[in-house]
This record gives sequence, C-alpha cells and structure tokens, in this order.
Amino acid sequence: MSAPASPSPTAQFLTVQEEWAGQRLDNFLFRTVKGVPKSHVYRLIRSGQVRVNKGRAQADSRLAAGDIVRVPPVRASAVGDAGANAAPGTPAPAREFAVLFEDELLLAIHKPAGVAVHGGSGVSFGVIEQLRAARPEARFLELVHRLDKETSGILLIAKRRSALTHVQDQFRARSTGKTYLAVVKGAWPQRRKVVDTPLRKYLLPDGERRVRPTEKSDAEGMHALSLFAVRHTWPAQPERGMPATSLIEVTIKTGRTHQIRVHTASSGHPIAGDEKYGDFDWNKRLAKQGLNRMFLHAWRLRFTHPRSGETVALECPPGGDWPVDWLC
Repeated sequence: MSAPASPSPTAQFLTVQEEWAGQRLDNFLFRTVKGVPKSHVYRLIRSGQVRVNKGRAQADSRLAAGDIVRVPPVRASAVGDAGANAAPGTPAPAREFAVLFEDELLLAIHKPAGVAVHGGSGVSFGVIEQLRAARPEARFLELVHRLDKETSGILLIAKRRSALTHVQDQFRARSTGKTYLAVVKGAWPQRRKVVDTPLRKYLLPDGERRVRPTEKSDAEGMHALSLFAVRHTWPAQPERGMPATSLIEVTIKTGRTHQIRVHTASSGHPIAGDEKYGDFDWNKRLAKQGLNRMFLHAWRLRFTHPRSGETVALECPPGGDWPVDWLC
C-alpha cells in the first residue's frame, strides 16, 4: 500500500494589525515570510498570487488595519504572525550598536561601515534583524530610513508605528536636515556648492542596481539636490602616488539611491573607496595603505520629535577607521 500523500500546502490569510497600518506590502511580507529571497517575494506580488482584500496589489501599496493579505504557499518557508520579529534566512545574531539617542519612540545608532541595514540581496541579516534579536521584548522596530552598507553613521529606527510614519513624512517633505562627511579625490572647487542633477536607476546585466546622472528632460529621471561645502583639501603626494584629496560636507535635500556617490563621481571627484562609482586604481592604492572602506559618513541628522514637537539634532563623528588627518 502506498503511503498517503502529504496534504498540499494552502495559502495563508493574514490580518493586518493596528500597529502595522501604513506598512508597504513588500515590507509586510519580508517580515512575515521566512527564508524566501526578496526577488521571489516581488515575483509573487507581480504575478497576483499575493492579494489584499481579494484584489491584486502593488509592492508599494500601503496596508490598513484589518486588511486581509493572502500569502500563497511558498516552498521551504514559513509564514508567521504579522507582529513577530522574524528575520528571513539565517537567524541573526543579537547585536547592539552604539546608541546616540533613545526614548520610547525612537532609537538612533552609529551604524558601522560594512554592515547592511537589513537582510536581502545575498545578505542574510542586517542591523535591524540584529537589533530585533537583541531586543526580543520590542514589539516594533523598523528602519526610518536607510544607509548603504558601505556608509557609516547615524541610522534612525522607530519603536512605534506612529513615530515611523511621522518622521518618514518629514523625510518626504524634505523638512529634515541630513549632512554627510565624504573624502573625495581631487580639490573640490569652493565655488561648486550645489549639484542639481537628476538621477536615473538602471540594472546591470547581472541584475545589480545602479544609478546614473541624466538630463532634466528625462521623464524617468528623479530630482536630486545636494549642497556641498569644503572643510579641508590636502595637496597631491606624487611620491606616494596619491592625488589631491578633499574632505567635504554634503547636505542632501532629496534622498535618492546613491545620490551623494553619483553626484560626486559625476562632478569628477569620486568618493574614496567607492567600489561602484569610484576611481578603482586609487581605491587599490588606498587599500594598500590599510584604507579598506568607503569614506562616506552620515554625520548630522535633524528632525522634529513626533511627540514633543521639539527639534532633535544628532551628531556622530566618524569612528577610528577614518585617518586622523582626514578629520581636520
């Protein structure tokens, strides 16, 4: 007698809780489906297998409390409670980071260079998954914004849904202040204070996402505005094969992907250690001197506190992986 067939997996129907109201559909799924690559989650959404209140939805659709999300059977995965702090893929080790600010609504940390802010795209876990593992009692921890893996500095995390939406609204309205420090190749011109060049995303043949500057007439170009100020310029050192170098402050008025990296590179002054848009020969010379990171740092952040209405001004000096003479 043959063994009875295993029951076919069935779709899960998840009810969105109040604390998840306003969450994007894709982010909701990343938190509720374990061990599934993000690319597969997006395919499920595009194919219509994921439904919200019995209808098709887009990845960026915002969920409301009480919505019913249909999640199709997914091989080698498990669907958990929408409020659980589950991380996809390899379980994240618990880790705390240097705290710059914390209260009952928000947490600001110093993110090190080389650490992703979240899992995905070949990364099993990032800062947010490690924080959730370190704080299992926290019902809600979500990224307010993102930093590239290679960028260090201030990273803001919400501890309440209301705080997340409030501060993200400030980011979208450009009412926050975000200033970075960057070390770039060459002498940045003192007169070049503004770069107002639109940016357009594209994919490499292997599917990796990149950004390039484009014309203002390009309908697919996204408005991107960066303000620059020179803090110090060092002359070239021909005996060491090193070009002139500048330490600059960059205040971004828009938050486009790779905005600072592309604006500096397209201006002829790539960021030191940038492996995507930088000067690769120069990066190799820097690496031989032990400088193995990208020198872009989220230095200052200013926003309005969602409860008190007061201005919160944070500052985070670079860590010990920046040479002292690059912190003049």
